[in-house]
Amino acid sequence: MHKMAKDLSNGMKQRVGIARAFALSPRLLLLDEPFGMLDSLTRWELQEVLMDVWKRTQVTAICVTHDVDEAILLADRIVMMTNGPNATIGKILDVHLPRPRSRKALLEHPDYYRYRQEVLGFLEEYEHGAHPATKPVAPPTVAKAAA
Repeated sequence: MHKMAKDLSNGMKQRVGIARAFALSPRLLLLDEPFGMLDSLTRWELQEVLMDVWKRTQVTAICVTHDVDEAILLADRIVMMTNGPNATIGKILDVHLPRPRSRKALLEHPDYYRYRQEVLGFLEEYEHGAHPATKPVAPPTVAKAAA
């Protein structure tokens, strides 16, 4: 409260950003890699803060992340995307884990490892070019009538 913005740590800046976003009472919240620049402990702490604030507001949130465990912890639905400028939805995974969630409870839940393997399996298939979304699709042929 008594610090200038330039004197805040990355963790403090992220807290302020999350607080500002929720203070506006949005109907939709877009979080693009909100914890990407943080160390592990601060990341975990802020994920807990986000889940706590979300529990109170129930605002729809879309969170972009490259962290599989973060996606499973935070999401009710994981939308896996293909790569590139022409990215498309590759697969959607509904996450049916009880809330409130904690990292400890997540690791102890029997379905956690199934969800994790499903996401990692998609990423691995896509990386090696075996996923159907990566296979080129022939353009549709158009029959032309002779004039």
